[in-house]
Amino acid sequence: MAYLYDMTHQEAKAKLIEAWGNLGSNWGISRTAAQIHALLMVSAKALTTDDIMEELLISRGNASMSLKTLMEWGVVKKQFVPGQRKEYYTSEKDVWSLATQIAKERQRRELTPTIEALKAVQEVEGESSDIKEFNKMTKNLLKFAKQSDTVLSLFVKAESNKFLNRLIKLLK
Repeated sequence: MAYLYDMTHQEAKAKLIEAWGNLGSNWGISRTAAQIHALLMVSAKALTTDDIMEELLISRGNASMSLKTLMEWGVVKKQFVPGQRKEYYTSEKDVWSLATQIAKERQRRELTPTIEALKAVQEVEGESSDIKEFNKMTKNLLKFAKQSDTVLSLFVKAESNKFLNRLIKLLK
């Protein structure tokens, strides 16, 4: 296994982009969108769609759709470059702000709809063992989802990584 100090900058960047792409696909966004996000995070300057296409060897359509997705998530923004007609893109560089934005979106896109669905199926009427088990499980799932929502809300509202540091101390 190659260690970071054995790699060139380009090799390390490619490895990070690949890893972030894998992580992103687990979040429910396309691998390409996550790879673009990684590229923008580690780039010292804003990049154009052409720059992104060339670096990642992707089509214009794929780059455009992925950038749109990343902007909807709030983790990539267009940046105006004086004297340039092309659109430039940049990523949030503050890791805490980035994590907070991703948490907000995941809460909005995943947790809130799940809580609403669980509320909608609560307390099915009947006495069969299947119905009792269903009611028991949905009640427990709703309780867990609400607790997760509370923790995520606290995380999102925290102003810095002080929250995370306190949480880690509690868990140790």
